[in-house]
Amino acid sequence: MKKTFGVVGLGRFGYHVVKTLAEAGVEVIAIDKDEDKVRRVSDFVTHVYVADALDEKALEESGIFTADVVVVSIGQNIEASILVTVLLIDRGVKEVVAKAINPLHGEVLSRLGVNRVVYPEMEMAVKLARSLLITGMVAEIPFARGYSIFEIEAPEGLVGRSLKELDLRNRYGVNVLAIKRKDEVVVNPSASERILQKDVLLVLGSEDNIMKMVKG
Repeated sequence: MKKTFGVVGLGRFGYHVVKTLAEAGVEVIAIDKDEDKVRRVSDFVTHVYVADALDEKALEESGIFTADVVVVSIGQNIEASILVTVLLIDRGVKEVVAKAINPLHGEVLSRLGVNRVVYPEMEMAVKLARSLLITGMVAEIPFARGYSIFEIEAPEGLVGRSLKELDLRNRYGVNVLAIKRKDEVVVNPSASERILQKDVLLVLGSEDNIMKMVKG
């Protein structure tokens, strides 16, 4: 059975959350008090409502309290964000994800019992800075605290050498999970696999260790 998702607040962040979920074919309940924002998502979401997020009766009628996951993406109004979050948790929503605009806001949300706090602007800024620092970085996927999976163009210093020769795990504490080579993907490459020019590596490690590997 597919999960049902709710999104409260349809600014830029909320809009893209709703659009991505809807395109995946799941049921989405979207709410905002701004008619224009509601109209923007009405083309791809059936259950969309113009309502004040602090109006418990309106939320009840929307069915959002029965959603499996609700994303609180209210913008600059921290008070409204906190009050809506409290309401959702009190009404027994299984999983609440909330957007925070600063660390203090995030700390309050965490103490309320939110399952996950996200910092869209801060996270984008960090990703941009990392992409500037790590030469050839294509993408980054957070994996666990302090570790990410990085997609990077093969550094010149690795080209032409086998994974056994490079000994990346012992030298830098990183693991090559896969190699993308033109139309081919080598998953879990063997120690004898050589890194070729224009290879793209999928590597698990900390940011510091990845930077050391890239710099050689």
